Amino acid sequence: MLALFGLLTILVLLAVIISKRMSPLVALVVIPLAAVLLQGFGLKAGTFAVDGLKSIAPVVTMFVFAILFFGTVSDAGMFDPVINGILKVVKGDPVRIVIGSAVLGIVMHLDGSGASTFLLAIPPMLPLYERLNMDKRVLACVVALAAGTMNIVPWGGPTLRAASALHLPVTELYNPVVVPQLCGLAFVLVVAWWLGQREKKRLGDACLEGSGAVYCRELSEAELALRRPKLLWFNALLTLAVVGTLLWGKISPAILFMVGATVALLVNYPKVADQRARVDAHAKAALMMASILLAAGVFLGVMNGSGMIKAMAQASVDFIPASLATHIPVVLAVLSMPLSIIFDPDSFYFGVLPIVAGVVKELGLNPITVGQAAILGQMTTGFPLSPLTPATFLLLGLTGVDLGEHQKFTFGFAFLTTIVMTLVALVLGLFPL
Repeated sequence: MLALFGLLTILVLLAVIISKRMSPLVALVVIPLAAVLLQGFGLKAGTFAVDGLKSIAPVVTMFVFAILFFGTVSDAGMFDPVINGILKVVKGDPVRIVIGSAVLGIVMHLDGSGASTFLLAIPPMLPLYERLNMDKRVLACVVALAAGTMNIVPWGGPTLRAASALHLPVTELYNPVVVPQLCGLAFVLVVAWWLGQREKKRLGDACLEGSGAVYCRELSEAELALRRPKLLWFNALLTLAVVGTLLWGKISPAILFMVGATVALLVNYPKVADQRARVDAHAKAALMMASILLAAGVFLGVMNGSGMIKAMAQASVDFIPASLATHIPVVLAVLSMPLSIIFDPDSFYFGVLPIVAGVVKELGLNPITVGQAAILGQMTTGFPLSPLTPATFLLLGLTGVDLGEHQKFTFGFAFLTTIVMTLVALVLGLFPL
């Protein structure tokens, strides 16, 4: 009976989120609490929810201060030399332009935000594509691939959700995936080179018209007022120190980003009013994701505390031959990118992943493998193609590309990027065969 209640709870959660009858924030709180109350748990439901909130609090803290940290150093102009350098190097060569677009997408997605990546990467490159009559689908494709593959970073939404759902430290989940991610990024650059060569061949002599032209990005007065060019090297070294220490794994990511954000604010904007303005500027993005993570904490706390997830996992084991257990992580990795078209990140990571993790645990595998498999594609390489994420439509609006055309053009490359990372993970022994 407990397993049946759990299954119904998951199905209702997925149905109301996918159909947009409820926002993920509301659904993740209301539906599991209603389920345990119907089962007669009474006031224990509150205890389950609080336990879930306690387990997820470090992840929420890390995300809020990571957004504030990267937002602050970006406002101060840390990425400006990268953008200007790429614009100077690419000039009028289609191959350089496409590769430069991919590199810019990779660097701009360091903060883990799709919206800010597209706003920073598309406008500087778009005039080059228009001047040379290059296919804008190529621009949308390579920036999407770059941002999607970079979205695996430990402060990115999918990795944070996976770590929260599996009750794992973010670095424990992410660090083994660093090499596959780097190989995925290398593959993105290879795709960009190939697309650039194809565009150069298509344009022929016409591409020589803009050869040698250098395009400069113009900043608004408000953006110039926030820039701190004299602190460029300080901000760069601070960012390297924070990211390096994070990968080292000896210090809590929450404390690390908290210290990094406060140092960045104090040095770049010593006036209290300026610090308040920077916090206000990035509060919306931080609050939106933090509220979802806290609601997910309630959901996971209730589902685990009531025993529903364990009951569903045990029931599922009866239907899965033990000989197939070792293949579950690989199958999930291969399917993870296409699943981004069907599931939004909250319904997948908080509704589907815990069940899969419970199944593999009952079958004798480490649940971390399914978390690592999922982040190789589900709302990472897949997020810029999914109609379930607003950032996708921002990308399309900036480039002027239709959703259907974008999906048709980019899907195969995104899927291949996930396959490359999956193969590397297999070679490294992350997933059992």
